[in-house]
This record gives sequence, C-alpha cells and structure tokens, in this order.
Amino acid sequence: MDIITLTKENIATEHICCSMSSKSTEVGVNAKKEWLSCRMQEGLRFKKLDARGKVFIEYLPAENAWVPVEANGYMLINCFWVSGSFKEHGYGKQLLAECEADARQNGFKGVTLIAGQKKKPFLSDKAFMLRQGYEVCDNCPPYFELLVKRFDNIAPLSRFKESAKKGMGEGIKGIDIFYTAQCPFTVPYTKLLEPVILESEYPVRLHHITTKEMAQAHVAPITTYTVFIDGKYYSNEILTPDKLKKLIAEKNNRHL
Repeated sequence: MDIITLTKENIATEHICCSMSSKSTEVGVNAKKEWLSCRMQEGLRFKKLDARGKVFIEYLPAENAWVPVEANGYMLINCFWVSGSFKEHGYGKQLLAECEADARQNGFKGVTLIAGQKKKPFLSDKAFMLRQGYEVCDNCPPYFELLVKRFDNIAPLSRFKESAKKGMGEGIKGIDIFYTAQCPFTVPYTKLLEPVILESEYPVRLHHITTKEMAQAHVAPITTYTVFIDGKYYSNEILTPDKLKKLIAEKNNRHL
C-alpha cells in the first residue's frame, strides 16, 4: 500500500489514524489537527498507510519536540503505531524506513524515541525497535527508556533532561493531571473529568501544556498525558471519570 504524508493542504480531509472522526471525538480530532498543523511549520512529519486503520508514524526535529529530551541534531519519533490486522505485514518497517531516510537526507545525526522497559500502552515497542538497530541510551523512573539509532557512532547520545528525572518533588498533596493536544483523546476526556473535580474535596488539578517550552521542562518524559498523585508519577494512561473517582476515594480513605 502507498504511504500518505499529511500536509496543511490535505490534513482537513485526511483522517489521523489514532482516532477516526465521530461526534464523540470531533473536538479532540480538531485539536490534534490544529496541533499538527502548527508543528508542521517546525518540521513535523506525519506519514500513514493509505488505509482505514491505525498505521502511522509522527516525527520531528528533537529541538522542536514536546518532550524533555536533549537530542540536538536528532529526529525524534513522537508517535509510532501499527495496530490490529495491519501487524506482521512489514508496514512498521516501511514507515520507520521513511522516517530514517528523511532524517539522513536532511543531515540529522540519527533518530531517537521514548519507549518502556517493558511493553506499555501509548509507548513504542522496545523489542521491535531493538530489532531495527536501535539501542537504549538513557532511562528515567519509573520505567521509561530513551532509544536511539545513530548514523555516525561518534555522535553524542540523546538523553532525558533532569526535570523529567526529578519529577514533581515531595510534599505535594493532590492529583495533578498534565496534558497536551497531541492525542485526540486528551482534550475531550479531560473535559469529562471537570464535574468530578468540582465535587471532590481532595485536590485535583489540571495542567494544560500549551507550548514547546512548557513541554520541554516537564516533570515526566511523556507530555501527552501524565498523572501524578501526591507528587509521585502514577500513569500516562488517560483517566476516565470513574477511574478518577476511584483514585479520589482511595486517597480520602487513607486520610480518614
């Protein structure tokens, strides 16, 4: 199958793979497309299989990436996803090859990305990337790893910024939810949490990351969506209202 590259000219009519447009996701899809359009001015590329499915790769120069990573001169993969019946057909290798060729042609030192020590939701598959010649070059609590493929073995390795390794710190009470519009589900799902937050006596705070500078100084490797409880990293999986209610109940019970 052919690969389609999203541009400012076709992004309005093309789907963005991670979420097919519907009434329930329309707000998030529009926010994601607006975010992508702005990042395209900074070198972002979004390539997808010409198919109705989740088969795509999204990458941009690391200097402009919305993650706390030091990787000047590298291309950073922001999101890489091949799902369902599209697996085991070589599409992942095809998309990755497109990214690497793009990086080589434009004089980058290599390609870097964030993965988990073990397979985790919303993170790239470490085992697959190692098979494609990537190596682990840094790690960050509790389970994040930075992978890299250098085109020149003398190039400096990419690394996580200290802000991501330090976290929020101690002595913080409450649930803190950080999010961006990079994912089409973060904005609509965060909106659903507002009634729960208003009813809660336990503090719950929402932090919308709206600039590259905010993202690059973030207190966790992932900026798309991160949850902290009492200053400690909890998860990068999007909370539903029921899940947030459960977390609040657990915290209230502990403080009785």
